[in-house]
Amino acid sequence: MSKRVDPKKYVILIGLVATFGSLLFGYDTGVVNGALPFMARPDQLNLSPVLEGAITGAIGLGAALGCLIGGRLADLLGRRKNLLYLSILFFLATIGCSLSPNAYIMIAFRFILGVAVGASSVTVPIYLAEIATKETRGRMVGLMDLVVVSGQLLAFIINAVLAIQLGNTSHVWRYMIAVAAIPAVALFAGMLKTDESPRWLVAKGRISEAMSVLHKTRTTKEQVIAELNELQDLLSKEENRKNFTLSDLKTRWIRRLLFLGIGLSITQQITGVNSIMFYGSQILTSSGFSTQAALIGNIGNGVISVLGGLFGLYLVGKIGRRPMLTLGLAGTTVCMLGITLISHFAPHSSQLPFYVLGLTITFLAFQQSCVSPVTWLMCSEIFPLRMRATGTGMAVFFQWIGNFAVSFTFPILLNGLGLSLTFAVFVIMGLCAIIFVQLFMPETRGRTLEQLENDFKVD
Repeated sequence: MSKRVDPKKYVILIGLVATFGSLLFGYDTGVVNGALPFMARPDQLNLSPVLEGAITGAIGLGAALGCLIGGRLADLLGRRKNLLYLSILFFLATIGCSLSPNAYIMIAFRFILGVAVGASSVTVPIYLAEIATKETRGRMVGLMDLVVVSGQLLAFIINAVLAIQLGNTSHVWRYMIAVAAIPAVALFAGMLKTDESPRWLVAKGRISEAMSVLHKTRTTKEQVIAELNELQDLLSKEENRKNFTLSDLKTRWIRRLLFLGIGLSITQQITGVNSIMFYGSQILTSSGFSTQAALIGNIGNGVISVLGGLFGLYLVGKIGRRPMLTLGLAGTTVCMLGITLISHFAPHSSQLPFYVLGLTITFLAFQQSCVSPVTWLMCSEIFPLRMRATGTGMAVFFQWIGNFAVSFTFPILLNGLGLSLTFAVFVIMGLCAIIFVQLFMPETRGRTLEQLENDFKVD
């Protein structure tokens, strides 16, 4: 007779396996930061600023499509099987990027990679939320954002190591990109050993399979029966609930919620965070660092992102959403203003690279501890149940469109306007974001989702 696996350990194991999808999300968005300077060389892909922006931004454009289809595929195929197929797509797109002979094939494979990133960004939190117990659900889902920034940190470290060891090898960027094939294989192998979401199984009428999964992931038989009954009751109620349609947008309070969700998603991007996460090494070389020194310095950006994510998980339960987001936006905008002023008034100072590095690190401390946690959390709180999936999906879609817009235009602006004026653009957008929050964002802390829905209807 086989020994039963500890349910708590098994749930943690599933969480670790599933978040390889989030690790790939972080690595694939972060690796271009260090790979691009080598990729752009005349003897490699010979990139113009427009092509640099297209290669970097293609992943965001693909992710916008991926996040729209990811949820539907997860419902159709199952959460586990969807992640299994996405791991194959991650692997093939990674190999395609690393072997690309020219910029246009690279753009195509980066777009495909983006589809996998976007679909996983939807599927992973759904799978984690449904496989976890109610006591561990918050920490399990919160783990995703932490793993994403950890993946970016991993990319920055590997970029720096490979640049130091193989910096004289002109095609070192291919190795930087190819490393992502390893977690893709790990995700595939792990998904073969894990179980499907019990909620999805119940929705498909596969009750005995759902009960089997619950027995593996819940401590007592009473928990299994109670949760199975709860799932069946919830699905029965959802079947009788009117689904959200576009005609519902005629209702003023629903339009307001959608406007708020999209606005928050765009706010997260126009701070300029991805100019640093994607182009940090170029920013540092523009300020005076050598390429290798910039890649090493960029590790500091990754470290502070992880630490900021950890602090954000703590902070979000302590203060209100509005003051937390306002504080974060004020901090990021001041940092952008600092880079603007220092690079304008002291462009040739030997200390300029260190000032810029310090300000980018401080920027990410505010972004990852205040801005990013609140925007993700608010988008999950403001929509009523019957439009939660659609509303969140539309908000995340615009977040990826904002991601594409920033990542595509940044090298063009940097080449045309220079460091100081480029960051002045982010100062203006940061001020607009603060005004948006003050005018339109409600406080949601300490209120149930049902109370929020009722309050929005009244307003």
